[in-house]
Amino acid sequence: MDENMGVAVLARPVAVLNPWRAVSANYLFLTVVLSLVLVGSALAKVRRQKSLVASMRGIGVPDTWLPRLAALEIAGAAGLLAGLAFRPLAVAAGVGVVLYFAGAVFFHARAHDRKGLIAPGVLVVVALSVSLLALQNI
Repeated sequence: MDENMGVAVLARPVAVLNPWRAVSANYLFLTVVLSLVLVGSALAKVRRQKSLVASMRGIGVPDTWLPRLAALEIAGAAGLLAGLAFRPLAVAAGVGVVLYFAGAVFFHARAHDRKGLIAPGVLVVVALSVSLLALQNI
């Protein structure tokens, strides 16, 4: 307590956000793997791979959505990779990727495609993990 002012002064360290600090190995590995999966999926959509197009039609996704979905995946991958340098961007991109794959889970569930639920369900968990690791590394 400061005797002159009658005010208690608490000395407490201030947490400083440092979005430029080094990343953990887990975060780096999951980010790179998820980005590669996103780019691979986007390329399959752009090339209109027959099995992918048939699967998308089967769950009610119009062919006209494929370029847009591919663009979202590429944007997600780019955001995640750029987020290795600037973590707030990684958090935003990670949330976007979580929402993207949550939409995929919705479409597969709506079409009663249990086998097709596995991949987007796993990718929701991976994207959520990347987002949380990015948030932890801020």
